[in-house]
Amino acid sequence: MPGQSGEKTEAPTPKRIQEAREKGQVAKSADLCAAVGLIAGLLILNFYGKSMMVSMMDLLTEYLSVDKMPATGQLVLDQAWRQAAMHFAAILAPMLLILFVIAIVVNLFQVGFMFVSKPLTPSFEKISPLAGFKRMFSARSAVKLMMSLLKVTIIATVAYFTIKSLMPEIMTISSLGFMQVLSVGGGMVFMLGMRLALVLLVLAIIDYSYQKYQMIQDLKMTKQEIKEEMKRMEGDPMMKQRRRQIARQLAMQRMSQAVPQADVIVTNPTHFAIALKYDPNEMDAPKVVAKGADYMAKRIREIAMENNVPIMERKPLARALYKSCEVGDSVPPELYKAVAEVLAYVFELAGKGFKRSIA
Repeated sequence: MPGQSGEKTEAPTPKRIQEAREKGQVAKSADLCAAVGLIAGLLILNFYGKSMMVSMMDLLTEYLSVDKMPATGQLVLDQAWRQAAMHFAAILAPMLLILFVIAIVVNLFQVGFMFVSKPLTPSFEKISPLAGFKRMFSARSAVKLMMSLLKVTIIATVAYFTIKSLMPEIMTISSLGFMQVLSVGGGMVFMLGMRLALVLLVLAIIDYSYQKYQMIQDLKMTKQEIKEEMKRMEGDPMMKQRRRQIARQLAMQRMSQAVPQADVIVTNPTHFAIALKYDPNEMDAPKVVAKGADYMAKRIREIAMENNVPIMERKPLARALYKSCEVGDSVPPELYKAVAEVLAYVFELAGKGFKRSIA
């Protein structure tokens, strides 16, 4: 159909995806990192929040006590604040370090190791009012707006029903002592926070999946783009054909030079042809100087006949030599006996006095 060649219907190639990655175009959900971090923070506070609170209260008691006043009766505020900040940081440091590591792990899970400078490069399109206007009123912006509204609605609904279920406990807080208020209030905050965090996590996973889908859609390619990329990666088909032709010509030239020097051609008789040469004074075992199948086998036989090189039909031996040897290889030991018999017969006919030194 007309126009089909321009439709982006093909899945992006690994090269296309890698190029997009180098430009910073990756699937990533900011909410996923926030949701996992919120869950981790709530769990840390639930298990270690009480000990952290006690440590902070002890620290405040120590710094606000009269013992901290110097002999002159004046407090050195700079030094006191510096020491207090260091002690508070030491209490909070383990939790902050864990959250920092979790944030890195979640980001690595989404995008892996990557450092690109392309997104930081100034671009007129990014500051163009017209481009910004188009992005603001695009279909993608409308989808993002709808997803954001849906997200806020779901989170608000969960928060409403959670608080509603906790109302009986909330009404009794006024009759509790300070420490009880902290305990009960902390439990309610933890329950509300965990429910919201889990909802946010589910929404973040959906958002991440959508981001991956949208990225694949954006990177889809036309059939023509696929062909052009294959040309760039593998080279022009005509050039490849030309290289193969040159390679065949060189192989044929080497074969034309090697076959006349062979002592015998072992054939299948039509499918395989292997040219063998053996010089007892220079070689430990016979060598394959040329081999070929089908058309190449035919050419080897033709060259052999033109140069009066003996041709012997040995089907099993020809198949074994073709499979086990490459040009330039020596005959493997398991084929010594069969090859020796062929060479002995050929050398006897030629009157070369062949010795069975390889048998």
